[in-house]
Amino acid sequence: MRQGALAGPVSQADRVAMSGRRLAEVRKALASLERRPGVFLVTSPENRRYLTGFSGSNGTVVVTADKTIFVTDFRYLDQAALECPGWEIVRQGTVMADTVAEVITRLGEEKVGFERELATFSFYEDLSTRLKGYEMVPVGPIVERVREVKEEGEIDLIRKAATVTDRALGEAIHLIRPGIQEADVALEIEYHMRKQGADAAAFPSIVASGQRSAMPHGRASDKLLAAGDFVTIDCGAAVNGYVSDLTRTFVISPISEEQRKVYDLVFEAQASSLAAVKAGRTGKEVDAVARDIITAAGHGGNFGHGLGHSLGLAVHEAPRLAPTNDRPLAAGNVVTVEPGVYVTGWGGVRIEDLVVVRGDGCEVLSKFPKQLMIL
Repeated sequence: MRQGALAGPVSQADRVAMSGRRLAEVRKALASLERRPGVFLVTSPENRRYLTGFSGSNGTVVVTADKTIFVTDFRYLDQAALECPGWEIVRQGTVMADTVAEVITRLGEEKVGFERELATFSFYEDLSTRLKGYEMVPVGPIVERVREVKEEGEIDLIRKAATVTDRALGEAIHLIRPGIQEADVALEIEYHMRKQGADAAAFPSIVASGQRSAMPHGRASDKLLAAGDFVTIDCGAAVNGYVSDLTRTFVISPISEEQRKVYDLVFEAQASSLAAVKAGRTGKEVDAVARDIITAAGHGGNFGHGLGHSLGLAVHEAPRLAPTNDRPLAAGNVVTVEPGVYVTGWGGVRIEDLVVVRGDGCEVLSKFPKQLMIL
């Protein structure tokens, strides 16, 4: 029997208050823009859900200095009324762009902002042709920046998603043995996520064994596990829209000395970089802790990705732990810490934990053991 969802119900009053806090931050950011739009449109699913609470698949958010309007189609009117209290709900006509243009015309604002990095060109083109004489203003990642610092309620949902992931992997490791397909291991993990109360897997589970473990994003295949293989598993669950991310690398007996050496190296790099995570440190500084350890061991060229990324409503969000990020981390950021060594034609190791950045360090949400497991 599937266990009940791990997150409790949210009252309408709480929904209104939460939306209000988030909108206040977005409006403050909009007001600081040199080209300040009178209307701001949000269409990306994660930003739309963050501002309104709407979990459906279609809708356009319309925000002004004093109005909040949500346009959606007939299928979602009742759902929007429940999930978006305090918002004016407008029923979409045959074409979304027609209805949004009508709403904007009614508002009387001539500068229309849209998500520069997330809106589709077709959305921009459709709206521009309907709003002759209006100024279309591309707006940078304003909502995304607000989303970077998680509220405690968001952290609680991510923590619950991490717990589901830990449990699901624990239930599935009995399948890690010679002769089992990678895809069967992935299926077992995702089955147990749902049974533990997840809405879904956060992403298709990675199960990469043998030489394929050198592929950082090696999706589960029909390859059979074999004696002596590294088996890297990267998986995550979604709970009420919020996701988790966990990676562990196992070895199917027998283990070689080189495998043990590389595993120990990644383990050391991961432990040291975890200890470096705290508010005020930049993503670049934390990344360098792991990167310097791996480079000193001669594997710098085999660690080709950043140390970690944030997540929340999406699997990959800012801020990142990477050589390119000079911005300080803030308390309330949630990031992964996942160094890896990948040797083409031989195999690879990655160890990933999910952590909450705090003022004096970090809270590790991933509880699945990290010590080398030989199965």
